[in-house]
Amino acid sequence: MGESGSSVSLDVERISFGGKEHHIYTHHGPVSVAVYGDHEKPALITYSDIALNHMSCFQGLLFCTEASSLLLHNFCIYHICPPGHELGAAQISSNIPVPSVDDLADQVADVIDFFGLGSVMCMGVSAGAYILTLFATKYRERVLGLILVSPICKAPTWTEWFYNKVLSNLLYYYGMCGMVKESLLQRFFSKEVRGSAQVPESDIVQACRTLLEEKQSINVWRFLQSMNGRHDLTESLKQLQCRTLIFVGENSPFHSEAVHMTSKLDRRFSALVEVQACGSVVTEEQPHAMLIPLEYFLIGYGLFRPSTKSSDRNTLSPTSPLSPSCISPELLSPESMGIKLKPIKTRVSLQV
Repeated sequence: MGESGSSVSLDVERISFGGKEHHIYTHHGPVSVAVYGDHEKPALITYSDIALNHMSCFQGLLFCTEASSLLLHNFCIYHICPPGHELGAAQISSNIPVPSVDDLADQVADVIDFFGLGSVMCMGVSAGAYILTLFATKYRERVLGLILVSPICKAPTWTEWFYNKVLSNLLYYYGMCGMVKESLLQRFFSKEVRGSAQVPESDIVQACRTLLEEKQSINVWRFLQSMNGRHDLTESLKQLQCRTLIFVGENSPFHSEAVHMTSKLDRRFSALVEVQACGSVVTEEQPHAMLIPLEYFLIGYGLFRPSTKSSDRNTLSPTSPLSPSCISPELLSPESMGIKLKPIKTRVSLQV
C-alpha cells in the first residue's frame, strides 16, 4: 500500500467478504474502496452504477468461475463505491456539498495516489462508466484501458433530466419507495429477468431489490444529482489514448449512448459487444457473455487465463504494472482481439 500524502488519508480498513475495505478521505470527501487480490499485480479499478456497489454490480461477473480466474489471476481489483453506497454506509450529512462528476473523477485519482498505483485498467457500469471515462479524459496517462458496460457519455436529454428530477424528489421525500425501486430495476435489468404476472422475477432481481431497500436514499439521491448535472464527453473521447471495450445490453436504456460512444472512439482501438436479451448491468445479468471478448481484449496486454497445469501457475502470474510499450503492435487491432467493429450479438437460452 502506498503512503498517504497530502491528498488522501486512511480512516478505517476492515476485512469484508474476502477483500479488505478501506475508507479513504480525499479532496472531495470520503470514499470506500474494497480491495481484492495481490497488491503486486496490475490494478483494475471498478465503479458501479447509481444505487449499486461492488457486491450488487460486479459479484455476478466475479462469481463466474472463468471470468474470476481471468481477472483475479491478472489483477488486484480495487472496487470504488460511489460515496455512501458501500454496505452499511451512514447517511451523508446535508452540510456536505453534492459533488460534481468532475469531483468524483478526481476522487478516483486520489484513490490511485493513495495506493501508490501507476497506470490502471478501468471497468465501469453506466454511471460508473461515465465517471471512469471522464477520469480517463482528464488523466489520460493513468489509464491503460477501459472496459465499459452500458456506458453513458452525453449530457442528459431534457426527458432524462426531468425523469431524474422526479426520481430525485421521490428519493428525497419518500426514500427508497416502491416506485423508485421499480424505476431502478428497469434501469438495471431486462424484462426477461424482471418477470411478469406469469413469470416470477429472477434471483438476481430479488437480491438487488433487497439490497436497494438497505441503501441510504439520500446517498443515492446525491449520486443521481451529480449525474443529472453531467456534461457531454463526446469531444473528449477523440483524445483518449487507451483501448476501449464496450458491452451493452440489447434492452439497456443506454444502448444508443453506447453506439454513439463507439462511433466517436478511434475505430482501431475500440470495439462494441451487444448482448442480446439483456439490460444494462451485463456483469450481473449475463456475465458469461463477457468472457470471450474480455479474454481477447486482455491478450492484447499480454494477459491470459491461468494454465490448468499446476506446475505453470507460479510462472504465469503477472507481478509488474502493465505497460503499453510491451504490447506487440499486431495485438492492438480489434481484429487481433477477436472482436468485430460492428456489434457482436451474443445469444443465450433463457430458462422460463
